[in-house]
Amino acid sequence: MKTINKLGIALAFAGGLFLTSCDGSYYVSSQPTETYYERPVSPYAGAVWIDGDWVWSGGRYVHRPGRWVRPRANRVWVSGSWQSTPRGYTWRKGYWR
Repeated sequence: MKTINKLGIALAFAGGLFLTSCDGSYYVSSQPTETYYERPVSPYAGAVWIDGDWVWSGGRYVHRPGRWVRPRANRVWVSGSWQSTPRGYTWRKGYWR
C-alpha cells in the first residue's frame, strides 16, 4: 500500500514538472527589430542552417543566434516567424516539417 502511494506521489510530481515546463504564449505590443549577423561557414557538407529565433526570458523576448544542424531525413526546416494577434505579437518557433 505504501509503495502505491509513493508511486502516485512521484507520478503527480513528475506531471507537475512537465506541465510547468510547457511553453506559454507571450505577447508584446511591437515585434523586436530583426537582429543581423553574418552566417558562419558550414561546418560540413549537407548541414542545414537554422535561423536565429526569439525566446522569452526575463519578461522580454531575447534573440538566440542561428546554428548549423544535421538534416533530418525527408524533412525541411520551416523558420519561425512573428504572428500578429489581437493581443499583440507573439513568436512562433521554427519546426521540422
